Amino acid sequence: MKIGIIGGTGAQGLGIAKRLAIAGEDVIVGSRKEEKALKIVEETNEEIKEYNPKKLTGMANEDAAANADVLILTVPLEAQSATLKTIKENAKGKILLDATVPLETAIGGPVSNVLHINPGSAAERAAKILKDVNVKVIAAFNNISNSHLANLSEPIDCDCLICGDDEEAKQVATEIIEKIPDLKAIDIGPLNKAHLIESITPLLIGMNIKYKSHYGGFRITGIDFD
Repeated sequence: MKIGIIGGTGAQGLGIAKRLAIAGEDVIVGSRKEEKALKIVEETNEEIKEYNPKKLTGMANEDAAANADVLILTVPLEAQSATLKTIKENAKGKILLDATVPLETAIGGPVSNVLHINPGSAAERAAKILKDVNVKVIAAFNNISNSHLANLSEPIDCDCLICGDDEEAKQVATEIIEKIPDLKAIDIGPLNKAHLIESITPLLIGMNIKYKSHYGGFRITGIDFD
């Protein structure tokens, strides 16, 4: 299975790409410009070679979407719509894990505030844009800090909440997420719950700021998920 990270040259996308490559997955790092993807992938492959990873590949976002089996979207809110429209035809019939978080920074506000958008969440907006090409959208990776992802020598002691309307797609998302050591995927229900997942991220950011940390996360306790 090939995994395409759309907008994958930023901190979050590259962190996910590194972690999955180290886990042995075939990962394509996408960027708006192919030249940028190729340059960053060359540098990153050199950085992670001590972990004996599967080598990353760099492509333009459209080509990454065409060549991958499953997609992970890691762009800021303000780039979400334009990026999805660019890859739309090449994403037809695929699964897309959307890590977009609607933060008020998109309109000049504080990073620790959520931005309320129509239709309810960034993930639902993605599903609406991609509806006519039958893309199965799963909200995922929204609450995992870039610092956790970048700290390659350590497992990630966090839960990753996911939601979506397709059970098989959620199972695929779970399998991908749990390739990363100690990271556990927890299904909280249909895609209309995505606003709850997305709202947790600014809370964690605010806590990190208050307590001078970069590693805020959470575990769900008291529930038997088996």
